[in-house]
Amino acid sequence: MQIECQTCGAVLEVAHGERTASCPYCDSPSVVEHPPTHDRPRPNFALGFVIAREAAVALARSWTSKGGIFAHSGLKRAAIEHTRGVYLPAYLYSATARSSYFAEIGENYEAIDLRAATKTRTETEWRPLSGAHACYVRDVVVTASRAIPNQELAAVEPFDLRALKRYSPAMISGWLAEEPSLSPEQCLELGRTEAHGEITARLGQFMPGDKHRELKHDMRLFHEDLELVLLPLWVFALRYDPEEPPLRILINGQNGKIAGEVPLSGAKLTLAILLVLAIVVYFFWRYW
Repeated sequence: MQIECQTCGAVLEVAHGERTASCPYCDSPSVVEHPPTHDRPRPNFALGFVIAREAAVALARSWTSKGGIFAHSGLKRAAIEHTRGVYLPAYLYSATARSSYFAEIGENYEAIDLRAATKTRTETEWRPLSGAHACYVRDVVVTASRAIPNQELAAVEPFDLRALKRYSPAMISGWLAEEPSLSPEQCLELGRTEAHGEITARLGQFMPGDKHRELKHDMRLFHEDLELVLLPLWVFALRYDPEEPPLRILINGQNGKIAGEVPLSGAKLTLAILLVLAIVVYFFWRYW
């Protein structure tokens, strides 16, 4: 897509799926405002960047130096190939949840040990319990980008949604901003999956007694809602091995939380396995 720079008049090429560009001649930022469609609605809100680029680079360097004993040896000297501050599209999923549940509730009591009258032991009496539970599921964050899967985004959560501001093009001017590449229907399913996990956890906390087991529930969702937001992320591509693809790590641009999959060293893992086997063989030979 081509747009005209409003400062110098140069014609700029905007990559598909992005809504911002910078002019190579005058460095003026531009924001592309597409007419809203079903799959690409106008954002409702956006969160601003708090973590500056220099701080994000320092966090990435610190993360690579703490990869663990089985991390690839090249991680500590990994070269940062790309650093991008990106506004990632995501949806806030909200709904009303109603569940019917069944569980066994355990009540602990002290019983006298017949073998030693001065001693007691803890026993549990189990009773069935069923009922209904209703609650609101609010502001569950799910990705709207094919590039950043939901589990990868979840690894750098939470975002402080109290800082959300009503979206305006000026908020993302000068930054990369991605358009949604997942449909609202796909994001709705992601939200429902997240809601199911949240309700399961809430029901576990809701159960009375000292313990519970065999918790099952049938959840129904009503009044579902999706609101498109833009979330600040620092995205790094680290080259730790010339024969391997770059490692991607994400940093929450609001609070600095960092996540990435640490590449493991096959040689270190093999050595550790051989060492454990050698110890097992030694003790077997020594004591058997």
